[in-house]
Amino acid sequence: MDSRKAAMVETSPSISVSEAFIVNALCVLALAFAVWASNTVFSIDLVSHPSLTLFFISIAELPIVILLYSRYRQNRQQCTYLRAVARGVLGIPVGTLLNFLGAVALGAPVKFQYLPKTINWALMMSVFTTVPASCVLGSSWADWRRIFAQTKPKGSIEYLICLPAHGALIGAWFGAWPMPLDWERPWQEWPISVSYGTIVGYLVALVASLGFILACFRSQHIKSE
Repeated sequence: MDSRKAAMVETSPSISVSEAFIVNALCVLALAFAVWASNTVFSIDLVSHPSLTLFFISIAELPIVILLYSRYRQNRQQCTYLRAVARGVLGIPVGTLLNFLGAVALGAPVKFQYLPKTINWALMMSVFTTVPASCVLGSSWADWRRIFAQTKPKGSIEYLICLPAHGALIGAWFGAWPMPLDWERPWQEWPISVSYGTIVGYLVALVASLGFILACFRSQHIKSE
């Protein structure tokens, strides 16, 4: 019985509330730095240069996400830290392709002039959604389906994967609402408002994930008593 419990703990890594706060704080700081640097150093933003800004955000956030989430990989006895990092790197093109195809299927413009914007938006979405899961879960299809399709995370680290990913997706969906409205605002062009919605949804879900992790620890503490 003890060996089975140990195997479960090894398969489903846990993370304390303080660790979760540090992980989320570093992700937020990387995002804030990317926005600040793009505005002050390169004099660009999502409205004036959406493609370059999205690319800069992704590049700034990507190493932080991979290096942090690889620490909480499943089956540590079988998967080294470097292997988890490699899985995260592999998740970049896969996630970008999936998000790109999803955006096109949902109505993103397919003209050549919008192609770099859509690719870089899909890259940022990949950093928010598939890359953390790739580092932690690897190719475990059952865990991917449980977290993303069924929304049933188990353990604190899975809350850090599930909630921000869904937050980014929901934020992108809400961000698309103003696009067809006849307001004639420059930020209504693809993918500006969608990108704002994605980032806001991601940030809100990061905060929410801490609340769920805290509630999970309190529930475990009550049960142990």
